[in-house]
Amino acid sequence: MRENENIEEMKQHYEELLSKIDGLIAKGNTVVAIEGGSASGKTTLAKMLSDVYGCTVFHMDDFFLRPEQRTKGRYEEIGGNVDRERFLSEVLIPLKNGEPIKYRKFDCSSMTLTDEETVIPKKLTIVEGAYSMHPELAEYYDLSVFLEISPEFQRGRILRRNGEKMAERFFNEWIPLENIYFEKTDIKSRCDLTVKIK
Repeated sequence: MRENENIEEMKQHYEELLSKIDGLIAKGNTVVAIEGGSASGKTTLAKMLSDVYGCTVFHMDDFFLRPEQRTKGRYEEIGGNVDRERFLSEVLIPLKNGEPIKYRKFDCSSMTLTDEETVIPKKLTIVEGAYSMHPELAEYYDLSVFLEISPEFQRGRILRRNGEKMAERFFNEWIPLENIYFEKTDIKSRCDLTVKIK
């Protein structure tokens, strides 16, 4: 897939996913997880689904660990690189209960949480990001998709998107943590669909 393709091309690539979403939302409120490694196209897919369905979207990047959470013990946890506890309590549990969602985003520039936002979920909710299908979160989704990207294509995308300096953090820190998480929790096989990016 090209990185700057239009919606119609993307809809063709994700035809099976769209078909499953259509079937689910015809029956009721639906929550979909988009999993995958860095630069696999999770945010782009979520944007396409938002354009197609006018749905609610939540990003796991808004739930990075706060400075005081970034301990050696935390990083040794499988999937410990995200505040899954806060995501569960602020987003997934209210979503399951049909309640308004009141949550705070993590601001990387200030390393703090932003002011609380209130979101009234729509019929379709998308959660995109690595760690979205963590075993502690997986039961809250009606459908999940894993975006599979080759290491070579991933590396090229990250270098183009982030530049060499920031890319080193992906290669040396974040991607190794993601890969351990994917392997130890068998995420790919636990997702309902796998879509190969390249």
